[in-house]
Amino acid sequence: MLRLGLTGGIGAGKSEVSRLLAGYGAVLIDSDRIAREVVEPGTPGLEAVVAEFGTAVLTPDGRLDRPRLGGIVFGDQDRLHALNAIVHPLVRARSAELEAAAGPDAVVVHDVPLLVENGMAGLYDLVVVVDATPATQLDRLVRLRGMDESEARKRLAAQATREERRAVADVVIDNDGPLERLEPQVRAVWREASARVAADRHAERG
Repeated sequence: MLRLGLTGGIGAGKSEVSRLLAGYGAVLIDSDRIAREVVEPGTPGLEAVVAEFGTAVLTPDGRLDRPRLGGIVFGDQDRLHALNAIVHPLVRARSAELEAAAGPDAVVVHDVPLLVENGMAGLYDLVVVVDATPATQLDRLVRLRGMDESEARKRLAAQATREERRAVADVVIDNDGPLERLEPQVRAVWREASARVAADRHAERG
């Protein structure tokens, strides 16, 4: 098994890289999706979030009001740390379960937005950073996602810098351009990861 940590700033295009890798055959463990699952209604995760932030972060039907919670934590490091202290251990536990279910020949891609912020680079055999300029990220958030520009800038400021991500990368994927420039880079990562798994398995067999 090869454990690949995939990260990138908001708007850098990490989700597209995840999609391509999954299409090639990778086992994808998406931290954002798991983070949503662990705070579904009726979970201990949601109960803990409400205990910390109050019932104002719930929608009328009892689900987590993500925009409202985001407005509270982004730009306030203390509140963000409090949220992370609840959600991250739950995400790690569920990720470990999913990884354990993957076979020994698997390339397991951990899609982790806050890999750098949480000092997780050492947990993976290969760290891949999807990189784009802040101007490109901002444009995508505002133009493609319809995010308010001031909110987009707050989200960008709350994350690690471009330089901090690149410093922990084994591979940097440049996603500042069109999709046709992205795909060959992702294929190269897949080939490298698959070759390393094959080499490890061959070495195990002696």
